[in-house]
Parts: sequence; structure tokens; C-alpha cells
Amino acid sequence: MNLMGASLKNLAGGSLQKVLEKLTTGKNKATGAIKGFGLGTGVTAIIQSSAATTIMLIGFVNAGIMKLGQAIPVVFGANIGSTATAQILRLGDLGENNVFIKLFKPSSFAPMLICIGAFIILFSKKKRNKDIAGILVGLGVLFFGMTTMEGVFAPLKESEKFQELFTSFNNPLLGILIGLVLTAIIQSSSASVGILQAISSTGVVTYGTAIPIIIGQNIGKCMTIILGSIGANKKAKRVSLSYLLFNLFGAVFFTIVIYGLQLFIKMPFMDNVINRGGIANVHFLFNFLTSLMLLPLTSKMADITGKLIGDDEESKIDKELRSLDPMLLTTPNVAITQCKNVMHSMMDAVSENFHIGCDLIKKYDQKQADILLENEEFIDRCESALNEYLLKVTSKNLTKHDRRQASELLNSVSDLERIGDYCENLMVTAKSIEEQKITFSEDGSEELFTILAATENIITTTFNAFKDDDLTAIARIEPLAQTISEVKEIIKEHHVIRLQTGECGIAGGFALVDILTGLDRIGSHCSNIGLHIAKKISSENIDEMHGHIYTVGYKTSEEYKALYCYYVSLYSSPITSRYENKFSNDTIERKAVAEDIPDHKSSSDSKEGSEHKDSSDRKKTSDRKDTPVRKLASEVKNKKKSDKQKSKNKKK
Repeated sequence: MNLMGASLKNLAGGSLQKVLEKLTTGKNKATGAIKGFGLGTGVTAIIQSSAATTIMLIGFVNAGIMKLGQAIPVVFGANIGSTATAQILRLGDLGENNVFIKLFKPSSFAPMLICIGAFIILFSKKKRNKDIAGILVGLGVLFFGMTTMEGVFAPLKESEKFQELFTSFNNPLLGILIGLVLTAIIQSSSASVGILQAISSTGVVTYGTAIPIIIGQNIGKCMTIILGSIGANKKAKRVSLSYLLFNLFGAVFFTIVIYGLQLFIKMPFMDNVINRGGIANVHFLFNFLTSLMLLPLTSKMADITGKLIGDDEESKIDKELRSLDPMLLTTPNVAITQCKNVMHSMMDAVSENFHIGCDLIKKYDQKQADILLENEEFIDRCESALNEYLLKVTSKNLTKHDRRQASELLNSVSDLERIGDYCENLMVTAKSIEEQKITFSEDGSEELFTILAATENIITTTFNAFKDDDLTAIARIEPLAQTISEVKEIIKEHHVIRLQTGECGIAGGFALVDILTGLDRIGSHCSNIGLHIAKKISSENIDEMHGHIYTVGYKTSEEYKALYCYYVSLYSSPITSRYENKFSNDTIERKAVAEDIPDHKSSSDSKEGSEHKDSSDRKKTSDRKDTPVRKLASEVKNKKKSDKQKSKNKKK
């Protein structure tokens, strides 16, 4: 049963879990309840375990994927789905006369299923084929095991002690206790009912003996669910409680009705011998009728479990980390989806911190700084939890797609956390600016706000690309990151000139450099995340993707050049143009001190020192002199020399 269930889950590729997650809601509660009931029945019939379905639900509720009201109808359906195994095993009661019917007996096709499955496992390399083979082998071994048990129990039909033992089970309380203990030990109602079906082949089991045992088996299967809810939050524990209440209600109801009627009206069928089909029918009717009675009372069931188990008082961090539930590791694709959701929350916190950091630079506010620090703690804890959780996910048996997704998420988490750190650095620098009473010049402030706007753009673009898996958005990240780096250098160059003219102080220079360095690093980490997103959503190796945004030749493509030119015109050109105008006409004399500007020596001085530089240095120097600001600086220097010469002539 375990082999067959695991193979079916692998073959589904997580679609069963996605169906449970998405289709348990309808336009109204009644529709949602019916959908959930049907899905619980179908999924459990496939994976052959109501416990597995319910534990899956506990994980979903614990992680916040589903609400309790959505999970309870699925629990009811899971109880009916668990009867499928017993219905399959009743095939052993088929007659021996017809050759065609005989082919459908487990003893006939079980060995054939095992052989076919084993052959596929040995010689097929495809995982999908191996999963199909696992289903065949699991089903074959299930029937072969039943046939073997029947052979072992066959001699007991002649044993008087064995007959006396089962006669004692006519006491309903003793029968319920036996069924409960047996199922709690082996933790599978399907298996314990199968054992009872095998024993029924001896001919000593009656309806009066089997019914209380089956009732006890349905209570005993709750043990697995109770154990599975240990460590979950209170909402998830309510799911396990609803499972227990369902079966307790059914047990009490059927015990009172059946044995109440037996007390007043003698029911002759209770002494009749029961076969496998009869056991399967009793097992089905118990769960079906209980579901029929309780399904309209789903909301009441949720209220009752809510009163019996109160709510948790959780912080924002605990609530978010709860979604990384270890129970979801059995369904890796769902676990990966939860990791993405936590990263979305991290991105929201990082975005908020960046905006707070920008506001603090304008005007420091301790309350806003405290919010930023609280968000930073949330980001750090999420990063630590995600790293640990994703490592556990990667240790599971993953598909190629899931493994690539988990790997790239793991890489992205570190870059995201580093962006958060640089946002915290903005707050630290802003506090230093406030304490030292540092002020920036009007030009310096405008340039700073320009690069802050560019950085906000790249953060928003990157995070939206991650959330939407948008390749178009990813294409904008790298040219924007390059623009930010170049704007940083331009601002630093302008700041040197402002230092020389006395517009800015040295302390302000240190603060500005810290801010610019952090913003540049944020751009680099956004570029890294863009690469990880591209790898995550690609179906092939990133370097082999023709025309992809992160191929080697992308930076020379027309698309890249167009985007780069756009961002230059948006963020770089306004700064450069403003400074060119600043040094024009009458302001040239007042706004520059040419002697101290580095790398701008006169032609004679440059010639004197050129013998000690290589050709590449000379090229770099000439390139730098071509910039508008440096041309203007050179003009300032020449004009000042001319003024000095005129002054000397006047003195003479």
C-alpha cells in the first residue's frame, strides 16, 4: 500500500496537492464543501490512505494554504476514499466457474502485475515509467499478500479455540476495543480491514463479530492523525480533531442504532457468516452515512473545534515562518511554492525598508527607524529559515524542474538578504547625518535623490520579475544596474568639485560615499536575482538559451543598447547636463578651483610625466578629458592662469 501510494503521488507530480489547494473553494460554502468532499474521496481512493490525505491537509492548514472550513469537507471525503482498498480486495470472492471472471481474481493477476512492474523497474530509465511500475508492483504485492494471509488463516477454520475467540467478539465493546487497538498499532484502517477480510475466509466471522471490529478500526485510524498533528499550530490541530470527532460520532451513532435495534428487534443477519464483500460494504456504509449526516454541519464542526482548541497568538515573523511546515516536505512542489510566498513577504519588507531609508535621509525619525529594524529582523529570520528549509527540500526525491527551482531560490535568498542589509545601512548613515548636522548642497541633494529613484526602480523591477516570472522585466535589470554604477561615479566626480569650491564638507563626503556604495551594491544584487529568476523559469541551461537576456552577447544586442540609452537619458543625462550648465558663462570663475582637480595637468606637465606611464594609462587620461565636466574644468584652469598673469602685469 505504501509503495503504491507513493508511486501514485510521484506520478501525479504534485497535481493532487494543487487540486486540493485550489479547488476546495466555490462561489458559496455549499459548493466549496461538495467540491472538498469529492476531492477528499478521489484523492484518498488514489493514494489509498485517509491518514496521508488528512496529514497533507494538516500541513496545508498549518502553512496557511487552506482554511479550516475548506479542510473539514475534504476530511469527510477522505474517510470514504479509505474504503476503496476493501472494495478492491473483495474481488477475491469472485467465482471459479467462469474463466473470464477467474482472470480478475487477485490470485490470477497479482503475480503478473509484480512481474511486469519488476521488469519495468529493472530496464527502464525514465522516472515516470518507474512510478507506473511501482503502482503495478504495489497492487500486485497487496493482492499477493492477501492471498498468502488467506492461506495462513485457512487451517484455523477447524480450530475450536479460534472459533471461541471470535464468538467472544460478539460483545460490541470488546470488538470495538480489538479493532481500535489493532488499527492504532499498524496505523492503517485499510490494512486492518484487509486483515479482517483475510480472516473472513475461514468462515467463522459473522456480521455480529465484524461490525464492532470495523467500528473500532475507524476510531483507531485516528491515532496516525493525532500523532501527525503534534507540533502543528492550533488551526492545524483542529483538522485532526475534526477527523477524530467524525469517527467518534459515527461509532457512537452506529453502536446505539445497531445494538439498540438488536436489543428490541432481533436481526437474524447478525449471526450470518460475513465474507470480504460484506466487510467492504459495512466499512463503506459506516463512512458514507456518517459523512451524509455531518456534511451539512461543516460550519458547526468548525465552530466546535474552534471552541475546543483556541487560537494561537502569533507574531508576524512566527506566522510567516509557520508556512515553512516540515509536513509539506513530503510534497516538495508545495513546499517550494511556500518558499516563494515567504520570499514575496521578504521582498515586501525590503521594499518598505528602502522607502523608509530614503525618507530617513531626508528627515530622520526614530519611530520609522524602529520599524525598519523590526523589518530587518523579519528579513534575517526568514533568510535563515528559508536556507534551512530549502536544503531539506533539495534532499528529497525531486523532479528536474523542482530541483532547479529550489536551487535558484536558495541562491536568490542570500542576495535578497544582502539588499535588506544595505537598506539598514541607509538608516545608519541617515542617523549619522542627523547627529553630525550634515547638510548637502542643492546640487548634491538633487543628484542623490536621482540615484535613489533609479535604485527604487531596479528594486521594484526585480521584485515584480520574481513574483511574475517575467522575462521582459528581467531584461531591464542589467542595463539599469549598469546605469546606477555609472551615475554613482558621476556623482562622486561632481562631489570632488563641490569639495574644492567649498559647497560640500568632508563629513558629508563620507556619508555620500557610503550611500552611493550601498546603492551600487543593491543594483548588483538585483542583477544576481535577475539571473537566478531566468535560470529558475528556463527549461534549458541558461547559457544555451538563444537570445536570452543573460547570454554572453546580450550586452552588445540592440535591445540592451536601447534600454541602456533609455535609463541614461532618465537618470544620467539630467545630472551631467545640469553640471555643464552650472559651469557655463559667469559661473565658471566662481565655481571651480582648477589647481586641485586631479588628472587635469597642463599639457606641459602631462608631457613631463608621460614618460613614466604606459599607453593604456595615457588612453584612460585622454578619455577622461573628453568628459564635459573635465573640459569645463580645464577651461576654468586656463582662465585662472590668464587672470593671474594679468594681475602680475598690473603690479609691474
